[in-house]
Amino acid sequence: MLTLQSQGLDELEQRFAQLPSDFLAALRGKAQTLGDALVDKIRTDKLAGGVPGARTGALAASIGMQPMEGDASVGVSVGAFGDIKYAAIQEYGGKTGAHEILPDKAAALAFVVDGVLRFARRVEHPGSTIPAHAYLRSGLAEFADEIRAGLAETFDQTWERT
Repeated sequence: MLTLQSQGLDELEQRFAQLPSDFLAALRGKAQTLGDALVDKIRTDKLAGGVPGARTGALAASIGMQPMEGDASVGVSVGAFGDIKYAAIQEYGGKTGAHEILPDKAAALAFVVDGVLRFARRVEHPGSTIPAHAYLRSGLAEFADEIRAGLAETFDQTWERT
């Protein structure tokens, strides 16, 4: 006759029962940390003087992170937030239509053509084809290994603490 006896089963069951809530709490903190690091990478590595070139810094300043949480889910959204109309066309590329350019802070527009300074009250722009400058997608792709490692580390640390 074979007799089996278990020891520590109650403690193991309690550990497993506590794991989901502990893990979600740890993931929320890690997601915030990783999201902030990704925002910093995009601002400093992708938009600081690269392509697209920074003129005012408005696009870089618009990059932010928002938590996305449910009862049993954790995530963050990293992107351009606010009224930066050119954020999407810089990320994905596209075409602009013909449009009129008018001065908004002066009586005339000033620009250089063939080394000569010119002035005009309005300019008819023929439209442009803007190539994609994937500052968000490329930043995420470059940061993906750190995200995976951070999430795996969070699980390991949570298991050890529980």
